[in-house]
Amino acid sequence: MTLPVPTSLEPMLAQLRGEIPEGEDWVYEPKWDGFRCLAFRDGDQVDLQSKAGQPLGRYFPEIVEAVRALPVPQCVLDGEIAVPIDGALSFDDLLQRIHPAESRVKKLAAETPALYLVFDLLVDEKGRSLLEEPWKARRAALEKFAAKNFADGGRIRLSPSTHDVAAARRWLRASGGALDGVIAKRADVEYRSGDRTGMQKIKFLRTADCVVGGFRYASKGNIVGSLLLGLYSPEGTLEHVGFCSSLTAAQKKELTPKLEAIVKEPGFTGRAPGGPSRWSTERTGEWKPLDTKLVVEVQYDHFSQDRFRHGTKFLRWRPDKAPRQCTLDQVKQESGVAPLALV
Repeated sequence: MTLPVPTSLEPMLAQLRGEIPEGEDWVYEPKWDGFRCLAFRDGDQVDLQSKAGQPLGRYFPEIVEAVRALPVPQCVLDGEIAVPIDGALSFDDLLQRIHPAESRVKKLAAETPALYLVFDLLVDEKGRSLLEEPWKARRAALEKFAAKNFADGGRIRLSPSTHDVAAARRWLRASGGALDGVIAKRADVEYRSGDRTGMQKIKFLRTADCVVGGFRYASKGNIVGSLLLGLYSPEGTLEHVGFCSSLTAAQKKELTPKLEAIVKEPGFTGRAPGGPSRWSTERTGEWKPLDTKLVVEVQYDHFSQDRFRHGTKFLRWRPDKAPRQCTLDQVKQESGVAPLALV
């Protein structure tokens, strides 16, 4: 590609906060329940890239074709891929698209086509990089771009934005359907690739994306009892921060052979789970280290002394996130901050 930005460009990231920030420098957008995606277009070539830097094009051929069909020679867009089902966005149906069989992907693309909800323009149709422009300038350019190039009712749509904090609170109250919360952005900052300082995310629930660094067997039977969760420290070590045992019996049974297939030392490279060694014959204390491939999103109530105070609630798997993106700053910044009270 001859674009002025590399296809390895990292998206701008967000800090998790408990309250919506206010002030004239802040603008607000819906946080859609989907996969973050950068779309690169150069002539007939289209690349879709996940937040983790992985290619998404083979899983969403209808979005590739929609980007290719835009009446422009070049562009780079930032947005969210989502699958609408019965008026809401279905993350479960979205996950079904990450499938190794091309025939299965094509079938789902026809039956439950995805949308690409665009909220930023990084390279315009003239091949000009907008990365150094403040959000307000990029947004103005995006709105003009969308008005000229996005078809009504098409696969690519403009995501709304507002300066009205009351509207943002209404969006937050709507979380759980099409929305996963609210994004707050500084209108006066440039596009900060790979950085969290200019953008915040506010969710109705406190959640964190964690690496599954190991597991323990249940006290009875040869099935998984709990997942052992890890987050990366600033020094790059994977620190054990808690556990999740809220999976159903059916989920645990299905998951057991998958985890046993990726048992690999060391699992945690920093603080490790306590209790007997994994070689102990006492199964209730034994834990198995895993190859750090799996990322899970969990809900929690309080984080202190470098760990979740209580067990967490399993929400969903996150194949779109790289394990190295699961860092302690997700919860360090949230620690001691009460969730936004909604009435």
